[in-house]
Amino acid sequence: MSQYVSKRAKKVPLSGIGKFCELAAKMDDIISLAIGEPDFDTPWHIRDETIYAIKKNKTHYLESRGLLSLRKEICNYQRRRFNLEYGVENVLVTVGASEAVDLVFRTILDEGDEVIILEPCYVAYTPAIIMAGGVVKTIDLKAEEEFKLKREALINAVTPKTKAVLINYPSNPTGGIMTKEDYDELIDVIVDNDLLVITDEIYAELTYDVKHYSIAQDERVKDRVILISGFSKAYAMTGFRIGYIMAHSELITAMANIHEYTIMCPSSFVEYGALEALRRGDDDIEAMKLEFERRRNYVVGRLNEIGLKCHMPKGAFYVFFNITSSGLSSDDYAIKLITDYKVAVVPGNAFGKCGEGFVRISYASSMDELKEALNRIERMYNDTKECR
Repeated sequence: MSQYVSKRAKKVPLSGIGKFCELAAKMDDIISLAIGEPDFDTPWHIRDETIYAIKKNKTHYLESRGLLSLRKEICNYQRRRFNLEYGVENVLVTVGASEAVDLVFRTILDEGDEVIILEPCYVAYTPAIIMAGGVVKTIDLKAEEEFKLKREALINAVTPKTKAVLINYPSNPTGGIMTKEDYDELIDVIVDNDLLVITDEIYAELTYDVKHYSIAQDERVKDRVILISGFSKAYAMTGFRIGYIMAHSELITAMANIHEYTIMCPSSFVEYGALEALRRGDDDIEAMKLEFERRRNYVVGRLNEIGLKCHMPKGAFYVFFNITSSGLSSDDYAIKLITDYKVAVVPGNAFGKCGEGFVRISYASSMDELKEALNRIERMYNDTKECR
């Protein structure tokens, strides 16, 4: 039946994350550090409000752009937490940040338009660009530069066909961040080349050493910025599938048109749960963040003690550690680790070619699981050391 599959769909690569999750699901005694999902329960008051919405029969269609009170609260939240000023006309509620990524590219791209992405990066960006008829251009980020986007790299990547650059800070998979000073080096390049900036800030609440800074805070480029965020990571609401886009009102209107035909609106009762999260969830964020920071410090310290070089990530809940000392490729390392030692991780090349030589661990698991997983990783390190 492959003749019926479009050429564009055939270009979409298989997910490297999915491959190892499927392997883990078929095996016993597996500790999975492959999925970027908080192990915390969704806070009860959020679940309770969602259940209450169902009980009150709030189960019908809502406004396609999202519940008005939710859009207002998103604006309040972004103002309170990140000093960003937006109105409800600048907000579109989506089915998770994943729909938002897909929707943005289908809205802004014409056939052959180029989008710059920063690798290593989240696996969904390239497929979304391809399916929208765009062309992917990559910038290889470097561990020695803390996986930051540098001015010269951006200048060298831009061509007359470049329409947008997609940034993802705090980063999945590296945990890297960008500061105001880092962005200041890029502003004139963005403006002079008339670029849109798509910023995926799903991990904005998870920075540990400095407060998150959004490029949308810079008035020189704010109208060029399309900000994507959601509730999955900060509030442990992955299964709720609720996210949003913030952008110039004309862009939001164009995206809302496509969204209305394809999605109609996100689940109604879920939107009431999201509203509760924004209104009374700040303490939940802080509690989970403190625990993630404790886990980060443990995992990074332990990996370096073992002899696996690992920089200290400043955001998200991932470590991206170097496995070249093992003498194995990223794929071979991950396969050996899951097959022989029952720990599932994701090879770095799943996030782009420049991720070769690295492996991603999600520390969004319990401390007990992390300790046992690191014991097994150490055992593999010592076993392979004898063979080197």
